[in-house]
Amino acid sequence: MSGIDDEHWMRQAFALADRAQQEFDEIPVGAVLVDAGGQVLGEGWNRNIVDHDPTAHAEVVAMREAGRVLGNHRLVGCTLYVTLEPCAMCAMALVHARVARVVYGATDPKTGACGSVFDLVADPRHNHRIEVVGGVLGEDAGRRLTNYFRAKRGRPLV
Repeated sequence: MSGIDDEHWMRQAFALADRAQQEFDEIPVGAVLVDAGGQVLGEGWNRNIVDHDPTAHAEVVAMREAGRVLGNHRLVGCTLYVTLEPCAMCAMALVHARVARVVYGATDPKTGACGSVFDLVADPRHNHRIEVVGGVLGEDAGRRLTNYFRAKRGRPLV
């Protein structure tokens, strides 16, 4: 897929992140899982608080939906677009699902596991490695997250 396609799908992920924030007051992270032909198989946004589920990250929600759509736990050939670099839990779920590509917006300097703090998806000890493209609309993605937390703390937005 081209960079233009990556930006298109990242904007879709932003719309899902907006839902997380506006409808559920969740941390605004959104994810879209697309097959090789460009068909959306799963969408998700953070649902940890509303679902009382520590595993309900946007990536996992999108992968669960895609698995149901495909009737398979393997998501071979798919690309996950997510507004924030996946954490270790999500990165390993992506490896186990055999996702082909991960495209993320903002780097996570504390818990990122797709190349910044950890690089779990490229570890040669796994049977499967994932192509990673980071920083797609990254400034916008980072600003959205920063402003969410600044608003929570009553601080001016950037």
